[in-house]
Amino acid sequence: MADDYLVRIGKLIRDARQHRGWTQTQLAEALGTSQSAVNRIERGNQNISLEMIARIGEALDSEIVSLGYAGPMHLRVVGGRRLSGSIDVKTSKNACVALLCASLLNKGRTVLRRVARIEEVYRLLEVLNSIGVRTRWVNGGVDLEIVPPVELNMAAIDADAAVRTRSIIMFLGPLLHRMDRFKLPYAGGCDLGTRTIEPHMIALRRFGLDVAATEGQYHAVVDRAVRPGRPIVLTERGDTVTENALLAAARHEGVTVIRNASSNYMVQDLCFFLEALGVRVEGIGTTTLTVHGVPTIDVDVDYSPSEDPVEAMSLLAAAVVTESELTVRRVPIEFLEIELAVLEEMGLDHDRTPEYFADNGRTRLVDLTVRPSKLEAPIDKIHPMPFPGLNIDNVPFFAAIAAVASGKTLIHDWVYDNRAIYLTDLNRLGGRLQLLDPHRVLVEGPTRWRAAEMMCPPALRPAVVVLLAMMAAEGTSVLRNVYVINRGYEDLAERLNSIGAQIEIFRDI
Repeated sequence: MADDYLVRIGKLIRDARQHRGWTQTQLAEALGTSQSAVNRIERGNQNISLEMIARIGEALDSEIVSLGYAGPMHLRVVGGRRLSGSIDVKTSKNACVALLCASLLNKGRTVLRRVARIEEVYRLLEVLNSIGVRTRWVNGGVDLEIVPPVELNMAAIDADAAVRTRSIIMFLGPLLHRMDRFKLPYAGGCDLGTRTIEPHMIALRRFGLDVAATEGQYHAVVDRAVRPGRPIVLTERGDTVTENALLAAARHEGVTVIRNASSNYMVQDLCFFLEALGVRVEGIGTTTLTVHGVPTIDVDVDYSPSEDPVEAMSLLAAAVVTESELTVRRVPIEFLEIELAVLEEMGLDHDRTPEYFADNGRTRLVDLTVRPSKLEAPIDKIHPMPFPGLNIDNVPFFAAIAAVASGKTLIHDWVYDNRAIYLTDLNRLGGRLQLLDPHRVLVEGPTRWRAAEMMCPPALRPAVVVLLAMMAAEGTSVLRNVYVINRGYEDLAERLNSIGAQIEIFRDI
């Protein structure tokens, strides 16, 4: 039994070392020991003290063994199984986090229906609770009730929760209406390269917000005399940038015009929610939004965010990669039309139902049935564009899809610095992906997937792509430390199991 534990600990150490990109010699140097000792540890052939395990974990910036509390969650995947039946798409993760931030605009009670119960939402709730906002799950834990205090206690903010989510950046827009000075911890979230807050500031300075970043915090000061006198032109058509501008404009008394705005799904949901709060928004679905703000919002509001097109794409990709027939219900078709057009070009066999409305009464949904198909690489490269183009978050799924298609596919992720690099983790599972530069990867298929044990990439969508490939690979794979997946997907393993996957959740010893 002791030998078995040593082997398991050795595998954890090896995976953490490889994920950091270190050789055994580099780890040995960090520990002040020899390469041969590290080799014996990783093979499970050497007794190892808790002190040494702690030193290794510190050197690799990775938790190896947890003591006294639940450690990182891992997935054990038995692949090569066909999926079948049907599965519903859950509400949008990105819309839910935007609406949580938007609830700070309202002095009244906000109820959000069918909120995604994911780590990103939990972190934001921890932040909201720490500053005095009362939240509770109602209707059997399906819906979320939010009641703000008269005054927010920003001095008590839960910094640990805040730095684990990039969504905290969207507190800037609402908070500038509630206080003249405040501090926010630096935004965190996925490791996707350098992402500056400057595009946010270009919009928010027009409302008198000035931010200095020092000592791990954003120090914000609001000048009430500054008001936007002409249209705000966003320098990047980003989703959170547009949302922050909308949140700032919502309680600015007067008319604010936002140009080069994102018209993506989460922005539209936020606009629908603002309308429920009494804020008139013209141009929803276009790149020019005209916001008729109100100085005070004090209403009891009940709103249902729409379904998540990126989760829908994840489920479609799962069917394609595992060569399964699967029906994905409640797909927000408006935000997947380009992706489906590309898949049709590649040879995907599918059909769809007539359109019907989501619970918000605005977003168009369909049910999609996907069947096993002989796919060919697309003629053109796969690359994202602002809506209505191919969604940036759906690009990674085409890496797995291209890997099962015949031919070579160029994927160009020009937005994020690192995500193309993470996609090459598919090579551990038998993929043939060639990294051309940090933004471009060439995928050659078809692929004969093989099982492997590996660390989860530190970015949400590439992590799910690796999981899908494991589901297609014959044999048993292990994906370690899947917190990043839980940030964006609710009960993903259990839901995939309900349609035929075999995924076991487990934790470290």
